[in-house]
Amino acid sequence: MHRKSIKGTKSNKLLGKGIVLGITGSIAAVESVKLSRELMRHGAEVYAVMSADAKKIIHPYALEFATGNPVVDEITGKIEHVYYAGDHDKRCDLILIAPATANTISKIASGIDDTPVTTVASTGFGKVSMLIVPAMHSSMYKNPIILENIEKLKKYGVQFLTPKFEENKAKLPEIDDIVRAVIKTLSNKDFQGLKVLVTAGPTIEKIDDVRFITNKSTGLMGIKIAEEFDIRGADVTLILGHTQLKSHVKTIKAETFLDMHKAVMANKDVDIAIFAAATSDFHVESSCEGKISSDKSFNINLVPNKKIIEEFSKVSKAFIVGFKAEYSLPEEELIRRAYERLQSSEMDLIIANDVGKEMRGFESITNEVYVIDKNQKIYHLPLDEKEKLSEKIVNIIKKYFNEKK
Repeated sequence: MHRKSIKGTKSNKLLGKGIVLGITGSIAAVESVKLSRELMRHGAEVYAVMSADAKKIIHPYALEFATGNPVVDEITGKIEHVYYAGDHDKRCDLILIAPATANTISKIASGIDDTPVTTVASTGFGKVSMLIVPAMHSSMYKNPIILENIEKLKKYGVQFLTPKFEENKAKLPEIDDIVRAVIKTLSNKDFQGLKVLVTAGPTIEKIDDVRFITNKSTGLMGIKIAEEFDIRGADVTLILGHTQLKSHVKTIKAETFLDMHKAVMANKDVDIAIFAAATSDFHVESSCEGKISSDKSFNINLVPNKKIIEEFSKVSKAFIVGFKAEYSLPEEELIRRAYERLQSSEMDLIIANDVGKEMRGFESITNEVYVIDKNQKIYHLPLDEKEKLSEKIVNIIKKYFNEKK
């Protein structure tokens, strides 16, 4: 299977993976072009298979243009279903049916294969991973027979994405959610069975009930690390500070230092702990109730907070990774300070970055980091998107974690 080149590559997480995209007669079929392109931006080769009703909503030419591959809209003497999903080593890696109508779900559950989509599903059933994304009116989705058929298919290992319920409709989830589910399905589960704790984002410290002090962290780096572990099979708990960003992984919100400290200490029984949060270094000694008048000046006294990672290392046997953010330092000084913190906090690894440099650290989707071990070995990860850096960081963590076991 020849991979087509595509601009705007986001990752190589699906590189070398062949995906059959089954499209059925839901109005959500109009999203199939965008879905195809997003899968390709992560390296996938996409092969569209359409039912007759799907062709009434979107023309096969659109999918052929999007994927660069011929569209299967009927099964011919070329036995396309066997080529894509048969019992041979060149078959595709995943059958993704998105959108899937109630009709198609029930046919697959009953072993009926009278459309190109159901025929491919029947051929690959039990041999090729299958992910079904329903889209229909909510009354149809909630039909007990449909729900029973969904549960029946789940028992055979078929995965389902829950629809997005709006306007009395069970709509297709966001494209990014579907792509993420595909990536998770096809990723190597090298952290399966392990518990991972990740902290991310800033904390706030109250001045009064209206004002607070904080920092510029968004939590993006920690979120991407948590999601990378999740994709690779870990049981992840993300403790997330004061940020507008959200994550798909199990999340505990922690607004203040005390909230973060409490949540971390309640999750000490983990295998790996990543402290990426920009936790407040100080708290206000005496915060006020209500709102302090702006008519006159006032003073606040800042008191240093404890280092959560140091408290955690005393009570947990986890493999511990910390972050050290500095501002506009020479590289050698940045690394020196980070290594000193690694030693004082009994970490296994520390990740240093300079947030004073353009396109790095806080409020940026890119970063440049240095990963440092106990023996002062340094891994320099040049400027890149945080999502791509997270994969490299987790790979380094895996190496050291396996060596320590």
